[in-house]
Order: sequence, then structure tokens, then C-alpha cells
Amino acid sequence: MAATPPYHCTMPISSGILENPKSDRIRHVAELTTRHGRRKTGRFLVEGPQAVREAVRFMPSRVHDLYVSASQFDDRGSAAAAIAFEADHGGIYVHPANGAVMERISPDCQGIAAVMDCDAVERPSTAAIDAALKPQDGEGTAAGIVAACWQVRDPGNAGTIIRAADAAGCAGVVFVDDCVEVTNPKVVRATAGSLFHIPVARLDVDGFFGWAANGNLHVTAADVYGTERHRPVMLPDMLDGRDRAPSELGARPRVILFGNEARGLEEGTVDRCDDVVAIPIYGEAESLNVATSAAVLLYAFAMRARR
Repeated sequence: MAATPPYHCTMPISSGILENPKSDRIRHVAELTTRHGRRKTGRFLVEGPQAVREAVRFMPSRVHDLYVSASQFDDRGSAAAAIAFEADHGGIYVHPANGAVMERISPDCQGIAAVMDCDAVERPSTAAIDAALKPQDGEGTAAGIVAACWQVRDPGNAGTIIRAADAAGCAGVVFVDDCVEVTNPKVVRATAGSLFHIPVARLDVDGFFGWAANGNLHVTAADVYGTERHRPVMLPDMLDGRDRAPSELGARPRVILFGNEARGLEEGTVDRCDDVVAIPIYGEAESLNVATSAAVLLYAFAMRARR
């Protein structure tokens, strides 16, 4: 049974419905949810309407194929159908598939999934972030913000930090040392499409601090305890500028470095930073998790930068 497009297309969408969940094509797509499958092919899977829509809109040239539930494809009002035809107009191959095939591709795809090149989002350099940090008016009046994650392993946290950085208008995100893969499906889902809006680089520890020094970037560690060299400054005090001379406020782009979920930042890593910020706890909670802390800090500094 052929899927009938609900409106005109600029190029033919696959006329047949994929019905065999055991076919080689579907097996290879499903394998992209594994690290082995991604490394073998250099491609990764994007799942769900929101993430797929943003991939199609912001990186259409890096999307190889789009798979959409045939039942949603024939529903003129469905989000999946709208995305499928937007993809088709952009020259992306669209494949309607039955429920069994979509379930085999991913139980979490909500009826739509896309296959993309890993190198579209896996960047070993900070070139895109450096470009975003350059003042647009040539006067150097607006300091940028970058989020950095040291050994963040939980994909939900990593993806949420990318999403928060995007929402706060950050220039980019840097994964430092042994962080989770940015193409991990749970990371991609947690970004809710922000992965396709904001550059994410990956550096080792020395490379990170070398990049910050070369770019005259101010590195602030997000840490509750600090070290003997760097005592933590409470966020309200840092925002008010009580920790530095007025001439230093906003003078340099700021990188905020977040630590591992369980261990935070190592003392030696904190000592290499310029200062340390801590979020005050006003209630009875013992602490905030790293993704929540990132949202609070990135927004706080972003709002100060826009005063």
C-alpha cells in the first residue's frame, strides 16, 4: 500500500511503505542507537518531532534519511507529516514506514526519526565557538558566555546543559575530558533540538585551559567548596561585582566549568580556573544537580551581560 502525500512535493517521497523490521536497512538504522553502530558508520539517529524538526531546519544538508510513521504521514494535521514534507522540500529522502519498523528503529522516536552525519555535531575544535565569541559590532562591548562540562557522564544532564546554554544565548558548549558522546541518543533527545543550534566542542583538560588562555577567556568553576587558593564566591556577590574591580566586569568572555555529577571538579582543575562561584541554597535541599546548576548560572550571567 502506497502512502498518499497530503499535498504537493518538490521531489518524490518513497512511494512504498517500509514494512519489514528485519530488513538490512532497518537493522543498520537501529544500530545507530549503539556506540559501535555510530562509530562504524559515522552517523547517528535523531528521534522525535522536536529534534528532527530542528535538524531539518538548521542542518538539512547533513540529514541523510528521514523515517516517518505511515499513519502519521497520512494525517494532514500531524507534526510528523509537516516535518516530513518540509524535509522533502529540502531534498531529504523520506521513507514512510509501518509501526513495527518505527518501533524497531527506536521505541522512543514518537513516529519520526532522522539519520545524520556525526561530524555535523561532533567538533574536535572550538572554531565555531571562537567565531561566536567575536563581537559583532567591532567594539568589544558584549562579553560572551560558554558552558563547559568536565567528565559529565549522564546523557540527560549533558543534553539538558546544551539546551540551557542554547536558551541562555551562549556562544557554545565544550565537553572537557571523558564526557558522554554528544551523539548518544539520550543526549540528543535531552537537547530538544538545541544540538543543531549551538556548537559543541570536545577538548582534553590541557587543551581546554590552553584555549581559554589563548582566547583571553575568564574561566569560572562552578563548585560548592572551592580550594585553598580559590574560595567560592556566592552567585549574588559575583553578579554584583563584589569579587573584583569595576573595570574588570564584563571585560572578558566567561566560561563556566561544571563538574562530574558525583565528584564535582578535581581540586587541581579548580585551581587552574580564575575563580569559583557557588549557588546559595535558601531552602532545605542539600544541593542542586549539575544540569539545574547550569541553568541557574548560565541564565544569571546571561542576564547580567544583557543589562
